[in-house]
Amino acid sequence: MKYLFLALVLALPLAAQDLPSMPAMQSAAAAFLGSLDEARRDIATFPFDADARENFRFTPQTRSGLPLKAMNAAQRAATMKLLDSVLSDQGQRKAMQIITLEGVLAELEKNPGYRDPGKYHVSLFGKPGDPAGWGWKFEGHHLALNYTVVGNQQIAVTPSFFGANPAQVRAGDSQGLRVLKAEDELAHALVNTLLADGKTAVVFSRQAPAEIFSAENRTTTALEPVGIPARDMSAPQKKALLELIAEYTGRHRQDLAEADLRTITQAGIDDIRFAWAGGTQPGEAWYYRVQGPTFLMEAANTQNDANHIHTTWRDFAGDFGRDVLAEHYRQHEEDHGKH
Repeated sequence: MKYLFLALVLALPLAAQDLPSMPAMQSAAAAFLGSLDEARRDIATFPFDADARENFRFTPQTRSGLPLKAMNAAQRAATMKLLDSVLSDQGQRKAMQIITLEGVLAELEKNPGYRDPGKYHVSLFGKPGDPAGWGWKFEGHHLALNYTVVGNQQIAVTPSFFGANPAQVRAGDSQGLRVLKAEDELAHALVNTLLADGKTAVVFSRQAPAEIFSAENRTTTALEPVGIPARDMSAPQKKALLELIAEYTGRHRQDLAEADLRTITQAGIDDIRFAWAGGTQPGEAWYYRVQGPTFLMEAANTQNDANHIHTTWRDFAGDFGRDVLAEHYRQHEEDHGKH
């Protein structure tokens, strides 16, 4: 059924794209700003061209923006509505579970000041609805969500990062929780069916890297084209690859997910490569990447005895809306020159 949905999405013409999430997000951003007093607004808002907009971070550190712990109940509710304007049910569930894991870590490490579920920050850049561009981010440990809107017509949703530590909670009130279970199991199923089919080139290293290669870099470029391209996969294997990609895009609301999936596949499904490093059995450290002409998705589970997952989704030209911003400015200059 899920693959049928993907096939229907890919069959839609590009002109069919309709993004009701755009006005919903603008309305939610304006409502969030309206909930703030002047002091909190000064902390939460920045010029659109502020350096903080592209300061992509998913590790524990000092952050810009207004943290949840500094908000009252109404402001936290407005933050949740802002997240709801872009995230799907599964995306929002994963985001909230990642925040919950900070409480798990606080208990495990006995350091609640360092592991604090209140240290997730909202930053708004520019004025919501400004056709020249505006955006926002929600960021804290293991969660970095970035959104850029240009011309009130196009939206960029990368870079995007979801992480989980522990990957599987083994004790306590949250025992059994696996926030990134699908990202793990779909990839393991794909690599094992490729290996069973004799496509051993999918494994480019028996040693998993210590971290995702794109790390916290503000820009990312294509990595070495290792692994197996979709053109060399069977139909079921290609289906499994698309389902894995859809797990990442599907963190967002349906209209956004469909638009992003269409952009990814129209650049060439056959040229999308899946590559693996490390072990393939339960408990072994692993890494994988899905790389196409325009994008990169990476995941690694190597830290804390292979119980600590990082997953990221990057767009080579489109992170922080760079490509649509460049086109918007170019078009504006051309239109200005005509007058």
